[in-house]
Amino acid sequence: MCIRDSHELGHNYYYNNYYTKPVLFQQGAHDGFHEAIGDAIALSITPKYLNEVGLLGKVSESDEAVVNKQMQDALSKIAFLPFGKMIDQWRWDVFSGKVKPEQYNAHWWKLRAKYQGVMPPTARGEEHFDPGAKYHIPANTPYARYFMAHILQFQFHKAMCQAAGHEGPLHTCSVYGSKEAGAKLAAMLEMGSSKPWPDALEKLTGTREMDGGAVLEYFAPLMGYLKEQNEGRSCGW
Repeated sequence: MCIRDSHELGHNYYYNNYYTKPVLFQQGAHDGFHEAIGDAIALSITPKYLNEVGLLGKVSESDEAVVNKQMQDALSKIAFLPFGKMIDQWRWDVFSGKVKPEQYNAHWWKLRAKYQGVMPPTARGEEHFDPGAKYHIPANTPYARYFMAHILQFQFHKAMCQAAGHEGPLHTCSVYGSKEAGAKLAAMLEMGSSKPWPDALEKLTGTREMDGGAVLEYFAPLMGYLKEQNEGRSCGW
């Protein structure tokens, strides 16, 4: 797979979906898939890849450089997970009737405290509607897709790396130039939504279940560093 040809890959994906399948199947396997696919490809844009294509000079492989890069990525990808979960948790509680209108704002901040450890800087009563500040709430746009995508992208990445014959830590893998990885990804994409999503997942990964193990494997260097730094500390809220 050529990272620089991701636009062409997207064109082929949409061509397969929109021109060779009935209109009902012209979507991804489920909402989380199309969000995860681009991010999975982006995981192959490693420092080594950037060096290979002439966009980066000397590449440092020191432990400090690896941890710094992983911390930067984790602040985007890992820190997002509790937020991605609580958005639709709040919505589910509202739609199910568990939470009444007079509790909407209080429940929002209860979930933010539970999952994120975040408290409002000033008192927020029911005269406020803080959930509405998140576009996906008033627009009624599902948000669990982003949570799932942040899991699936690493699962996709690992499967493509295995197809490419990568050896070494997962975070160092780039599938750049691998026809085998591209073929595995294309086999999943061309299915669109014509089959249940576990079928599409199995086409690429060989399993029918989402698995967060690839996330832990990818961030293993950072996890080791944090365990060492936090030894003897009580972390959380």
